[in-house]
Formats: sequence, C-alpha cells, structure tokens
Amino acid sequence: MVSLIELNGKKVVTTDAFDIGEVAGVELDLVKATILFLKVDLSKQAAKEFGFKVPYMGSVVICIPWNYTQAYGHVVNLNVPLSQLKTLKECS
Repeated sequence: MVSLIELNGKKVVTTDAFDIGEVAGVELDLVKATILFLKVDLSKQAAKEFGFKVPYMGSVVICIPWNYTQAYGHVVNLNVPLSQLKTLKECS
C-alpha cells in the first residue's frame, strides 16, 4: 500500500532514465479510494523538454496518470519514456 506522505518529494524517473522532477501531490478518486494522478513538479530541464515556460517565481506541475507508475521506493519509476509524457498538460 502507498503512503501518500511517503510519495511527496520523491524523484520521478522515466524508463529512459530522465529525472523529470518531484512528486508534489496526488489526485484521488475518493469513492474508489484510489490514486488517479501523480502531480509532478517539473525540474527546469524537464519543463524545457516539455516546452513549458517556467515562471520566474514558481514551477510547472503536470498530472501523470497513476497507471504510468511502474514502481516506487527511493524514487518513483515510470513505465514510459520521456517522449510519451510530452503530450501531458499542466495540472489545473
């Protein structure tokens, strides 16, 4: 079972070993008690790769579907490469 507190701040890494950022939170389905999305605070390098303009005092957060998660421990390993994530939008 995943502890939501333990996920916060974990690095998120793609299958092609690209460190995209850190977990900033999750989006839950409260009825089913499941995680829907990881909210990931993109690193500056990842934001550039995604084509986002990074605010001067802020960051860009994207929502990654939970089913893109392969494993988690010291880091969150995704089961997709960076190229597959580039179509994701910023979280609202």
